[in-house]
Amino acid sequence: MTSIRWRRLMIASGFPLSFALSGLASGWSAVWWLLPLALLAVAYPVRAWSDAPLFPTGAKALAGLDELIDLRAGARVLDAGCGLGHGLQALRRTWPQAQLEGIEWSRPWQLIAALRCPWATIRRGDMWAQSWAEHDLVYLFQRPESMPRAAEKAQREMRPGSWLVSLEFEAKGLRPHARLQQPGQRPVWIYAIRETRPGTGHGPRDHDSSVDPS
Repeated sequence: MTSIRWRRLMIASGFPLSFALSGLASGWSAVWWLLPLALLAVAYPVRAWSDAPLFPTGAKALAGLDELIDLRAGARVLDAGCGLGHGLQALRRTWPQAQLEGIEWSRPWQLIAALRCPWATIRRGDMWAQSWAEHDLVYLFQRPESMPRAAEKAQREMRPGSWLVSLEFEAKGLRPHARLQQPGQRPVWIYAIRETRPGTGHGPRDHDSSVDPS
């Protein structure tokens, strides 16, 4: 819990500190140094600080994912916590025929994402409150601390045959179907949602695999 508080503090202080150290704030009243923090609070409400800060998905971060997950045309794909839409753009490069959706708590981020991704349905809302039951795949780029919650939500709500995909951070409560590691890119953890074995919370082990392309 202490580490989480420190991380939130660093996120909050990073904007005004970088502004001050850049020299742009020389001769300014100290109160003006808080302006970047105020803008951050508007764009990224404190309620959302327990989720991932604004770290965009790289353009090639999901390259090759379609070789491991075969989605039908029109499959519903959700970017949970879509930020400015970078993840949605990467998902579209991977599955151009999918029905892409995003959810984002920050109103400014949601509006910008909607402008950048007019082909996607992007709503403002709480990714944890929205059901994932109707989606064929849910994509996440979250914090390590929020991944157990994501794993529990996926097991509870997502139907067998659907997929959970996490960029960089492993969902410890689930056994990975595969791990995609492209050169120079973050790892992508792939989870196949299946019927769980009673009392274990895990799917069958005999279908699991690991992929690390060179």
